[in-house]
Amino acid sequence: MFTRRHPILFFILCLSALGVATVIVVAALIWRLAPSDKALRGEKIAVIEVSGPIVDARPTLESLSRFRDEPAVKALVLRIESPGGGVGPSQEIYAEVLKTRSVKPVVASMGAVAASGGYYIAAAADGIVANPGTVTGSIGVIMGYTNFSQLLERVGLTPVVIKSGAFKDTGSPTRLMTDQEKALLQGVIDDMHQQFVSAIVAGRKMPADKVAALADGRIFSGNQAKSHGLVDRLGNFEDAVDWAAELGGIIGKAETVYEEEDDFKLLRYLMQAIQKVFVQSAGTTPQLEYRYTPD
Repeated sequence: MFTRRHPILFFILCLSALGVATVIVVAALIWRLAPSDKALRGEKIAVIEVSGPIVDARPTLESLSRFRDEPAVKALVLRIESPGGGVGPSQEIYAEVLKTRSVKPVVASMGAVAASGGYYIAAAADGIVANPGTVTGSIGVIMGYTNFSQLLERVGLTPVVIKSGAFKDTGSPTRLMTDQEKALLQGVIDDMHQQFVSAIVAGRKMPADKVAALADGRIFSGNQAKSHGLVDRLGNFEDAVDWAAELGGIIGKAETVYEEEDDFKLLRYLMQAIQKVFVQSAGTTPQLEYRYTPD
């Protein structure tokens, strides 16, 4: 037999076959585990999606940082489908968009709703594209909580609070708010509101008095927003991609690349939404937000 007559040759052939098989398996694993490397060949437009309430800025920050440093990405599109959300997370994303904008172009694409904090982060982009019927604007700050002091009285429960200062339990759901506490919170809200206005002035290069006149919490259609200078162009997502490609110097039809799908993204979003609803319904903490709340 061949194995007996040529044992050394047979061993070499087996070793070679094993080596080829190993190369194939390793290549398959690399392709499977790192699809982003394959996707980022050539000139691309990166699409970063901001969907739902803005609660946790980290996923968006990580995507902006990654695509900002990726040579194959020539421009970015920030696709926004959000009524806004937390003040801090909105400001974090705004700052990161500005940082990215200094390196490569960023175009904001508004979907059905891009209001309050959703507009806040869009204002940092080089340009904004909205549909004529996009709900946007709602420039302002809102705080809300539930007071159930009368319910406690009816059931005979008396809350006991020991505090280090007069304002330590401001916004407590177990008692009515004092005039001094209302003034304190109003001052905080006014300051955050001015930060919102200043962010639009800086990002959009608009006069402060013009922005202030529009920043009373009202919503605008995309068509109205364009007439006020809050939006640059009317169009859909593809129009935003084409504009980003133009700004990024891409010739011809631009190819898009998305962040790799996070298997736990939906679960994490649902858990955050449930937690937020629970906190608000329980009324334990006043919520300061850049958020459009039609209901």
